[in-house]
Amino acid sequence: MERMAARAQTILLDMLLAAIAFALAFFVAPTQPELGFGQDGALSFFQLCAMFAALAGIFSLIFQRELSPWRYVSIPDALVLARCALLTAGVFLLAVFVLDRAEGLPRSTLVMAPLLQMFICMGARIARRAQHENALESFSPLQMASDRASPASSLLLIGPSSLADTYLRGVARSHDHPYAPVGIIGTDRREVGQQVRGVCILEAIDRLDEALAEEPGKLKGLTADLLGRLKNDGIRLLRLPSIVELSQHDGVTLLPMRDINIEELLAREPIELDRHAVGDLIQGRRVLITGAGGSIGAELCRQVASFNCARLILLDFSETALFEIEREIRETFPSIAIKAVLSDVRSATRTTAIFARERPELVFHAAALKHVSMVERHPTEGILTNVIGTWNVAEASRACDARQMVLISTDKAVDPTNVMGATKRLAEAVIQAQQSTGEGCRFSAVRFGNVLGSSGSVVPIFKSQIERGGPVTVTHPEMTRFFMTIPEAAQLVLHATATCHADERRDSRLFLLEMGEPVSIMDLAQQMIALSGRRSIDVEITGLRPGEKLTEALLDETERALPCAPKVMEVVSSSALRVMPTHLEALAATVESGSDEDIRNALFDLVGQIRGEKPGAQPTLRVVSGG
Repeated sequence: MERMAARAQTILLDMLLAAIAFALAFFVAPTQPELGFGQDGALSFFQLCAMFAALAGIFSLIFQRELSPWRYVSIPDALVLARCALLTAGVFLLAVFVLDRAEGLPRSTLVMAPLLQMFICMGARIARRAQHENALESFSPLQMASDRASPASSLLLIGPSSLADTYLRGVARSHDHPYAPVGIIGTDRREVGQQVRGVCILEAIDRLDEALAEEPGKLKGLTADLLGRLKNDGIRLLRLPSIVELSQHDGVTLLPMRDINIEELLAREPIELDRHAVGDLIQGRRVLITGAGGSIGAELCRQVASFNCARLILLDFSETALFEIEREIRETFPSIAIKAVLSDVRSATRTTAIFARERPELVFHAAALKHVSMVERHPTEGILTNVIGTWNVAEASRACDARQMVLISTDKAVDPTNVMGATKRLAEAVIQAQQSTGEGCRFSAVRFGNVLGSSGSVVPIFKSQIERGGPVTVTHPEMTRFFMTIPEAAQLVLHATATCHADERRDSRLFLLEMGEPVSIMDLAQQMIALSGRRSIDVEITGLRPGEKLTEALLDETERALPCAPKVMEVVSSSALRVMPTHLEALAATVESGSDEDIRNALFDLVGQIRGEKPGAQPTLRVVSGG
């Protein structure tokens, strides 16, 4: 009701403004009748004015002018207002001519009325927008120049003028002004000297040094060395949120700028995702995320909540991580129903009971042990969490009739040389072995490379080493890795899941996210040192760790990739062995009673059978009676 009242108010205001425009046009006409109240037998002024206003209201309603807030008026709105005014004048003339052959209507009124209507209606909207953007404050005649001076920190904008205009418009609408824009470094030399919303374009980005010397106070084109030097000069480097970040904050006009970090120097072109498909996947559904407190799991929680799921179940074995993500989601998305569950996916009984109680429709399995060196020293824990845990989640998803279960995997599962990679390859095989019929749960896995900024990844390690004064440790000067940001990884997981959800295939599927070109770890270390502005820090080569590879691949020798969606490919595998429950039971038995060496051998033997390196066979279990 309140919304309808607001829309009716806008229509009535447009009618009032049209009536004022008609009255002005009528009374200033040189050929108006005496007092302007019409001739005998002709329509009176009041009748003509009411008719003109009514027609203006009708066309305003037809073109839905009530849906365009005055505080956001733009050029397209002006064009629609002009169309409304011309149509109002045309239909008005036709109606008056039919009623009394326009005997009491001065001819000049027909020309002046639509012009004044356009001028007054657009002027009123521009005034409302100026008020909304606080544009009138600087014109106050009683305000001294010293009063208008902002105490905020000086801000130098770097990037295309179009983006500068967008940011400055958002700043104008905000009542909080932490920064005072003093100039723009543009990308086109031809724009130097021009102004964007009153802020001068000082120089082009390829002459940034000259611009900074003259003015005290799109990252493409900036180098880590230059950014580091600016930091040393006491200049704080900030950037606007990325497309991926903005997509989680629909309706927010201006998000705070944040410090530039290494992700901006490595990230590829922004990926445009099909938010409609992801929305159809998640909106109104119950979603369960294992490993909800981890880097990827937490980001999945944020993005799933942003798509208005019906209920979000957070499952994690880390009490602290679970507490933090539950608190964040409750504060950020208060309307979402949330349930935090402290549990371990290793327990089949407990996992099945939780799934039976919560009955999730979508399951994202992000719980895993992922640190290569740690899992290498503790293979038992890696198998129990990454392999047996995945099997437990898959079985629980099937038992509770979930629509879809998705495993988060890694490129280390390709031709694995370490225990962590082998366990993730086996976890993928567990998912690929699942078969769905009818309306049963569908299974898929999503494989991608290293995630920038995730816990234990190379970026936070390098950052802490730089903060301590170095040295920065690199295991090998020729090592390369695939990288993507945490929000990008989570969104692509959702995108791949929506792709699987959209078609009718029931077989399990493995998706591969496009990772771009691999990044040199040595170059990454040197860029981070340069970005910090601390040139004296050394890079130390420590040598490869056990199980570590120089380069990572996204496809195994037994696999090929087929494009299935933008930035998403489907992996077609010719695996030599289908993992059966008996295989996992035999592996679990080895874990319970064998040494670390026996466990490694059993793990890599099974992975070798999957990859076709060894002949596959169904294991036979010996039952020993009498304990």
